Amino acid sequence: MVQNQALRDKIYVNRLRNWEVAQAVGIADSTFSKWLRKPLTDEQQKRVEKAISELTAVKQ
Repeated sequence: MVQNQALRDKIYVNRLRNWEVAQAVGIADSTFSKWLRKPLTDEQQKRVEKAISELTAVKQ
């Protein structure tokens, strides 16, 4: 299974782009891509989930 599949699915379902999430987290999109390749720390996980929540709230 692909690393961080649940986060990848959240991004896809909410019609977000990885670069949008990366920008909301405050990192470069290339760094976010690297983050998704391996298990995230608890802090990284929280930051990404918060960014997804904020972005979906703005879109609705």
